[in-house]
Amino acid sequence: MTTSASVWLATANMPRYDGIGADRRTDVLVVGGGVIGLTTALELQLEGADVVLVESNRIGARTSGNTTGKVTSQHGAIYAQLVDRHGVEVARQYAMANQAGVERVAALVDRFGIDCEFIRAPAFVYATEDTDLRREAEVAAELGLPASFAAELELPVKTTGVVRFDNQVQLHPARYLAGLAEAFIAAGGRIFEHTRVTELDDGIEAKTEPGAVIRADHAVVATLLPFGTLGGYFARTRPQQSHGIAVRLPVAAPTGTAISADGPTRSTRPWPGGGPNGLIVVGSGHEVGDQSDTDAAYRSLADWAGSLWNARLEPEYRWSAHDYSTPDHLPYVGKAPGSPLLVATGMHKWGLSNGTIAAGILRDLILKRDNEFGALYDAGRIGDAHSVATLVKDNLKVGKELVAGHVRRLVGGGLDHVEVGEGGLYDLDGKTVGASCDHDGRLHTVVPVCTHLGCPLRWNQGDTTWDCNCHGSRFTPDGKVLDGPATNPLATP
Repeated sequence: MTTSASVWLATANMPRYDGIGADRRTDVLVVGGGVIGLTTALELQLEGADVVLVESNRIGARTSGNTTGKVTSQHGAIYAQLVDRHGVEVARQYAMANQAGVERVAALVDRFGIDCEFIRAPAFVYATEDTDLRREAEVAAELGLPASFAAELELPVKTTGVVRFDNQVQLHPARYLAGLAEAFIAAGGRIFEHTRVTELDDGIEAKTEPGAVIRADHAVVATLLPFGTLGGYFARTRPQQSHGIAVRLPVAAPTGTAISADGPTRSTRPWPGGGPNGLIVVGSGHEVGDQSDTDAAYRSLADWAGSLWNARLEPEYRWSAHDYSTPDHLPYVGKAPGSPLLVATGMHKWGLSNGTIAAGILRDLILKRDNEFGALYDAGRIGDAHSVATLVKDNLKVGKELVAGHVRRLVGGGLDHVEVGEGGLYDLDGKTVGASCDHDGRLHTVVPVCTHLGCPLRWNQGDTTWDCNCHGSRFTPDGKVLDGPATNPLATP
């Protein structure tokens, strides 16, 4: 039987923290309990700052606890593209930043004795079509990365080229996050779960869903995407969703990590909790809310892995996560335009390395120190002409979704047509409502309009969520916010 949950969160003893309960005053407020928020909070607390971290759900409950668990500077076949797009120096800075992120994670694991299945192993990117990975290997090595062109790949895949990165890291991300949280608390920090920030002004004063107010000298918004309209990042990024499964192969699993350079993307790594045959497979990516049959995304991963090992594989766990991409392939980290608030977003699904470096940049901004990677990830940059053209194209798509999405979809009947385990758009007294019926037979109804900027929502059958294709907000079947930039729940009919 398949469990619809992150294999990491299902196999970690995550610490629990109370809600905020009362007004607070602190030096630094960190909003978001993922890898960026926890690492930033810990780094600042170790420097002597008084830090409060708030999380709308539970620590690591969303993207950071649903990641693949690869900590690597090997981000697919990216480095030749970065050189062609930005030049050698920018590509070198990105390479060195992420390699430094790998080593910083390793140092934190060692310093605090975090038990998180930490493993050093090679990371591979491979091509199955006529993709020039020999140049990718040469460029990556010239940039100072531990890269080489390889003749072999552990996966039973016919390749046209393989690039190997040595001495990279795999870990159990949820246990790593739990270790960061415990180290932060031990250093004197404070964590409040189930505390959603709904407003944060330039004061800096944060209003929370429980009603408490937090006042701080500095604030870091580490919420995957800054909520609301802060910095305009909702219009400067695109939400990209991937799906993952955990399976047991009929033979020993490959020991290294791998990712395909050609589409559809397939990313693999060992699953230590599944024994020597355990394997994680991630892929079937698409924009949030842009695929109607998400069940098929999971099936395609199991079918692909089964075809490699000539076996019928039943996933033990399946889950999804999303992250945001930027038009120039570099994250936004630093001061939001026109605001004293600090942000970090656009990690391109490589948040364990990029996010760790982002935490160092945010720490140094607050402590008024230089950081060698701060300019590279400048949160206020506009980008080159190609970036601007991409932004225009993306926002034209959003505008079309906003206008056409409300009128194009016809429903199949009334609420008596909602089957157990299904959801979608239905008719209620002449109005279109979003409805779903859980496996206990309970019917949930919502107004299927995103509370961020009013875009139409789509039912995600595979994950049982309401998803917004405009900017990536996601909601539970009964309308609670799972991921922003929305901060308010869905209305009810």
